[in-house]
Amino acid sequence: MAIIKPNNNTLSAVTALPFGTGKVLQVITATDNTTRNTTSSSFVTASNTLSVDITPSSTSNKIFIIVNAGGYINATGDANYTIYKESTNLGGSNGMTTMYNETAAQINVSIAMSYLDSPSSTSELTYQVYFKTGAGTAYLNYPNGRASITAYEIAG
Repeated sequence: MAIIKPNNNTLSAVTALPFGTGKVLQVITATDNTTRNTTSSSFVTASNTLSVDITPSSTSNKIFIIVNAGGYINATGDANYTIYKESTNLGGSNGMTTMYNETAAQINVSIAMSYLDSPSSTSELTYQVYFKTGAGTAYLNYPNGRASITAYEIAG
């Protein structure tokens, strides 16, 4: 059996294969099973337990955030949900998802949010769920469901 020499180099001269982009390097998750609520018309933290801290290993890597929770609003109006990175609202002024109640009837919805961030950083970053209401009381995790936030570091 012959030894193959790529580009006529010796085996010791061949560098390691590239790690590859798109591979998951680390996963951090947090869960909360307590109902949270707010009457604030400005975004407030849903809970310190719906927060993840992740430190990218390279500035070229990306962070993919996924949030799953239940939502409810007890009045005619809207509730907005979003993800913050540090003090930056990744969803803008209306957040990433909005539920609207036209009749003040009890409406429970599933909230799913995701965001692919390119932080260009190797410092620890905090991603956290925030919410607000347009009228009445907005709820997260209603009634005592299980909410989660998960951060994936993706090789860039």
